[in-house]
Amino acid sequence: MVQMKSFTQAMLSQPRMDSLDNPTAYQVGLVLLGIGSMLVLSSFFALGFTGTFLGDYFGILKEARVTTFPFNILDNPMYWGSTANYLGWAIMHASPTGLLLTMVVALIYVVAILYEEPFTAEIYRQKSSQFHKRS
Repeated sequence: MVQMKSFTQAMLSQPRMDSLDNPTAYQVGLVLLGIGSMLVLSSFFALGFTGTFLGDYFGILKEARVTTFPFNILDNPMYWGSTANYLGWAIMHASPTGLLLTMVVALIYVVAILYEEPFTAEIYRQKSSQFHKRS
């Protein structure tokens, strides 16, 4: 929530983009915000608290890797949902600064995914192989 407040303050302190300052763009922003919120919230409900907040880094794993909604339609839905929230908010505020900051956020998420995805795949592969050894 602090990030969104800082993001909003950065946007509001800068000029608006005339081409985005219209009702259609505002509605597109609202749709992106709705989709992003749905992805973030459904990811949280699917992963639970520990799955969301680095439980896998401390050995607190689910029985198996989560593949239910929204993970069955999109890899890393929490990252992409959060990015959609930032993008929607930037469009709603007709903010070129917001668009630039959204690109920075997306880039950071892509880098995080490059490190996190192989780690997550490996820990669940190891858990599965340990399970099969015991069976």
